[in-house]
Amino acid sequence: MAARLDPNNIQPMRQSLHHLVAKAPWSDEVLLEQVRNYVLPTMQKQGPVVAWIVDDTGFPKKGKHSVGVTRQYCGQVGKQENCRVAVSLSVATWSSSLPIGYRLYLPKEWAEDGERREKTEVPEEVEFQTKPDIALDQIRAAVTERVAHGVVLADAAYGINTEFRDGLTELGLPYVVGVQSSMTVWEPGKRPLPAKPRGKMGRPPRLLQRTTDHQPVSVRQLAMSLPSTALQEITWREGTDRKLRSRFAAVRVRAAHRDYEKAEPHAEEWLLIEWPRGEAEPTKYWMSTLPPNTRLKALIKMAKHRWIIERDYEELKQELGLGHFEGRNWRGFHHHATLCIAAYGFLVAERNRFSPSARAGHLGFTARGPSRDFRPRGSPGPPRAA
Repeated sequence: MAARLDPNNIQPMRQSLHHLVAKAPWSDEVLLEQVRNYVLPTMQKQGPVVAWIVDDTGFPKKGKHSVGVTRQYCGQVGKQENCRVAVSLSVATWSSSLPIGYRLYLPKEWAEDGERREKTEVPEEVEFQTKPDIALDQIRAAVTERVAHGVVLADAAYGINTEFRDGLTELGLPYVVGVQSSMTVWEPGKRPLPAKPRGKMGRPPRLLQRTTDHQPVSVRQLAMSLPSTALQEITWREGTDRKLRSRFAAVRVRAAHRDYEKAEPHAEEWLLIEWPRGEAEPTKYWMSTLPPNTRLKALIKMAKHRWIIERDYEELKQELGLGHFEGRNWRGFHHHATLCIAAYGFLVAERNRFSPSARAGHLGFTARGPSRDFRPRGSPGPPRAA
């Protein structure tokens, strides 16, 4: 890149480019906003925004001196590994998506280590936050900036967090989020018992009650108790080589997490269950605040739309170098990612300038052929005249 930009001063230009990524004090948030403002209108020409997708991605990394690196779960390798993890928020139509928020998860051991923070130039205002807390901050920023709203999608690492789900509801955002099989809910038609009166003396009790024979159940227990007729075979979209189908059930339930500390029960919402044919028990669960009249297929299609973020990360890492950052400091890590997202945004915008059929390769362009006397290099010359 340096040689192409300034062939006569390659080394100084290389140093300038390195400084741009690692040290220059430009704002990641401002640039990501500019990218969003450039790309989102082209995405919306092909369809409205339907989802905001929360995700995180891991970057395997040796050593312990690069910012945020510790032993933790790394999705890229599917196990605990020495790595760093970044949390992202993407905005998606049915055909495209774009990351609009991106921040490194700083583990607690890093957040409390002043020496390592100083060496890697972690800003003073950055404190320890859980991944759901980081995601909620990104979502609040998108709401403040009036980004076109969508249904929030997230996996079980976020969906199991009650504060995360409650935060989305407070912001007025519907969600379809994965949950773990151990999550407790009240079965359809049931709720916690009202506060039990104690008599005429003192302040009347407010907190909801449970008894030994009136308890919530895990979503797994509820799913296993459903009749086989509750499950429906549904196709939610066309895959690359086959239709994607599975068996699903959806019931209306109330979350039960610590409701004995509340005066009002949690609102009813959807519990979506996937139980593929041939499996001994369900494999996935989601909670959703989509309206009660939402059709099962629409609920499934939205829950499964989180797949689109995998395509983004695959291209960002394999084609645009998102995972190639070798520096150690906070600013460089975020600057590198922001520039990769800007490049990806350009590609997304270009693809969306054409119809879906055009993006499949049918552009309909015509090109002038070569002149009659053109001969490719290496081809035999014309026969000599007699």
